[in-house]
Amino acid sequence: MDFDFTDDQEQLRDAVRKWVDRGYSFERRRNTVKAGGLSPEAFREIAELGLCGLYIPEQYEGMGMSPVEGMVVMEELGRGIVLEPLNQSLIAGGVLSGYAPEALKSAWLPRIASGEALMVLAYQERVARYRLDVCAAKAAPAQVGYTLNAIKSVVPAGDQADAFMVPALLEGQLALFLVERSASGVSTQGYGTQDGSRAAEVTLQNAPAVLITLDGLTALEHAVDIGIAATCAEAVGVMDKTLAITAEYMNTRKQFGVAISTFQALRHRAADMKMQLELARSMSFYAALKLNAPAPERRAALARAKYQLGNSMRLVGQQAVQLHGGIGVTDEYIVSHYFKKLTQLEMTFGDSLHHLGEVSARMQDTAGVFALA
Repeated sequence: MDFDFTDDQEQLRDAVRKWVDRGYSFERRRNTVKAGGLSPEAFREIAELGLCGLYIPEQYEGMGMSPVEGMVVMEELGRGIVLEPLNQSLIAGGVLSGYAPEALKSAWLPRIASGEALMVLAYQERVARYRLDVCAAKAAPAQVGYTLNAIKSVVPAGDQADAFMVPALLEGQLALFLVERSASGVSTQGYGTQDGSRAAEVTLQNAPAVLITLDGLTALEHAVDIGIAATCAEAVGVMDKTLAITAEYMNTRKQFGVAISTFQALRHRAADMKMQLELARSMSFYAALKLNAPAPERRAALARAKYQLGNSMRLVGQQAVQLHGGIGVTDEYIVSHYFKKLTQLEMTFGDSLHHLGEVSARMQDTAGVFALA
């Protein structure tokens, strides 16, 4: 199997990297955090590169690309710890393209691809603990469409998004709906998150909704798996830059008249960081390659990838801070922001313990099948 990137993929990587290096400075990011954690201008610039339409078919003004291109893009955005939620546009594009009726596709996909509309996944509930089959939200038929009653937590950019994809129970079955933020009965409470980005609590009280699909659990699982693959790729970019910053610091910081990079014990710790980065990179590639596999195979692969990425993120982030010393946790120094980003990414779309449980459960199911055979 050829694991080399194509010329088109390398050109895409180069374009995104140039934008991050030239257009998304640490100072610009700091100003965005102070302004609330989301820059409409930066999101528009991302959309102008065509990135919001990566997973949207060309007939809907998207780019119709594969998960490998998504991985390439998210890695580069991770290097710059970009705050704007491109992963949500990837999720919306992938889910609507695969599950929505034609009317919804025609109405929303071109707007998502152009960056005109930001649609986000609002699925987390306080009692669910990352389980996708646990849902308290309720939907009911109305004269036109449906109405939803729900409280969804930690919704990315929830008070800034144009629309939400919301799972809710309809006559006991999990379905997936589209709700516009401007609709009656929708209220949001926004707040900043640990990494400087933005989230919100979203409350729906008899809010009008449009049905995306009655097979809500299948669509939701696919949505979360797209998000996991994007998170894994983003984390690789964050860790890559974290290691580079740490190596540069070790080469310039001196003790006893010599650079601390000459101390063998510290070199071993940096080597451990590099090893975890490469393990994470290979599992991110694995996640991208399995994203279009049949659902059981895809779900197992994404759980394995997220578990390994969680372990790698924790080690790389903690070692970076320890190798820097006290300066590594100050707000003025950039590595502290990479550390906070890694900490939050580990919790995104399920933490490491959750995915370890998923991997273990699937291994037991497989063992059971072999035992019955």
